Amino acid sequence: MNPPPSTPTFSNPAATWNQRYAGEDFHFGTEPNDWLARHAGVWTPGQRVLCVADGEGRNSVWLARQGLRVEAFDVAETGLAKARRLARERSVDVSYVHADVDHYAWPDAPVAEGAQDARFDGVAAIFVQFAHPELRARMFDRFVRALRPGGRLVLQGYTPKQLEYRTGGPGQVDHLYTEALLREAFAALDIEVLEAYDAEVAEGAGHRGRSALIGLVGRKP
Repeated sequence: MNPPPSTPTFSNPAATWNQRYAGEDFHFGTEPNDWLARHAGVWTPGQRVLCVADGEGRNSVWLARQGLRVEAFDVAETGLAKARRLARERSVDVSYVHADVDHYAWPDAPVAEGAQDARFDGVAAIFVQFAHPELRARMFDRFVRALRPGGRLVLQGYTPKQLEYRTGGPGQVDHLYTEALLREAFAALDIEVLEAYDAEVAEGAGHRGRSALIGLVGRKP
C-alpha cells in the first residue's frame, strides 16, 4: 500500500540512502545520466555547477572531468565516501558537502558590489524525486535562487507513467513530474527544453529498463 500524498518517501532518508550505498557496487553506476550528458554543453569549462543529492558521485565527477568547477551535496555519508573515492580515481576535484536539501547552505541573493557572487552557473538535479510536494516546492525555489542570471538548470525525472514500468523511482504519484508541473514550478526560468519521453535506462541496479522520463533545461533571465 502506497503512503498517502505528502508523506515523505522514507521516514529516515539518511538511513535509507546510507544502506543503499553501503555495498561495494555503485547503486546507479559510475557513468553520468544520459540527459545530463546530452545537455551539459549549456555550461562552459570553468563555470560553477551544483549537483543536488548527488549520491555516489557519478554525475559530479563526470561534470568535473568536463572542466567545470563542481560542488555536490548528499544526505548519505556512505554515498559521499564513494563519490570522493571516484573523484580521486578519475583525478578530479569536487567539493562534497554532507547535507540534506533543507540544511544545505544555498546561495540565494545577489552580493554587494565588488564582492564575489556565490551563486552558481548551473544546477544539475537528476532524479531528485525523494521530495514530497512541500519539500519539492522549497527545493525547486532554491534551485532558481541559487542560479546567477544566465545560469541554467538541467533536470531529469520520472513521469506518472513510470508507475506502470516500475524500473526505478519513488513509486508515489505525488513525487513524479509532469510538463505542467515543471512549467509552473519554473515559471521564473526561460524553458529552453522540456521533453517527456520513454527510453531504456541502464544506470546500475537502481535504474534499469524501460522508463517514462522527463527532462528540462531552463535559463535564468
